[in-house]
Amino acid sequence: MHRYEARIAWSRNGAVFTDNRYSRGHEWSFDGGVTVKASASPAAVPVPYSVAEAVDPEEALVASASSCHMLWFLSIAAKRGFVVERYVDDAFGVMEKDAAGKLMITRITLRPTVEFSPDSRPSAEEIQSIHRAAHEECFIANSLKSEIVVEAG
Repeated sequence: MHRYEARIAWSRNGAVFTDNRYSRGHEWSFDGGVTVKASASPAAVPVPYSVAEAVDPEEALVASASSCHMLWFLSIAAKRGFVVERYVDDAFGVMEKDAAGKLMITRITLRPTVEFSPDSRPSAEEIQSIHRAAHEECFIANSLKSEIVVEAG
């Protein structure tokens, strides 16, 4: 078993609070010493009560799914003898109501573009096989009920 921790910190900073006009800006701190500015999404809470420049939980969820898939893809490609030079994913998530009428991220689409070393280029079928294996191994994908689609470029 592994345990993962994050510290989420927010402060009222003198706002009335009960009028719902307080900043949703807060910080995420992680064990390696990294602190990330976070906030509610401006799509959910208008600026100035959200912080447009900060990472919102929905973006973080999409980034987590993409990052997990990428890390597994790189590991599997290396084990199969393929050298990856560059990996870029323009991932996105769709928030909409589920069958019960609750808002949720219903689908995360990963759109990775992978550049391989010229002397180590797998076939299109091998690339798809690596993506399938990465998706099956990804801890985040295995933890979510949202659909995750891989549209490899």
